[in-house]
Amino acid sequence: MSDALSVMRKRADFLAANRGLRVARPGFVLLARPNGGLGKRYGITVTKRIGNAVVRNRMKRRFRELLRAALPEYGLADHDHVLIAREGGVERDFAQLGEELSAALSRAAEGKGDPPRRRRGGRRPAGKRAA
Repeated sequence: MSDALSVMRKRADFLAANRGLRVARPGFVLLARPNGGLGKRYGITVTKRIGNAVVRNRMKRRFRELLRAALPEYGLADHDHVLIAREGGVERDFAQLGEELSAALSRAAEGKGDPPRRRRGGRRPAGKRAA
């Protein structure tokens, strides 16, 4: 099953991938995390911030095609790969997205992730509450 691609469908798998390696690119963020021998799996996340349903579905179709082309050759064995769409991703050229994906996969293969994202919103750590 190492060469076959399968699709991640469970929320728990996506949350687990979020604790893995993170590689940010202008059109997307790639998450990669070992999955304990389940083969190469992929998932796609496109939030409502990206646009309406038509735009989101187009983005998912483009990501699906990119992943099917790149993962068999460049994907990490026995890893979950998650692509999270960014707002600039819809306008980006398809070939450019493909180049960014292969660059992100090679960075992930080298174990070079980007620093963890900063928290959104005004939440503070428990010890830092205003008096």
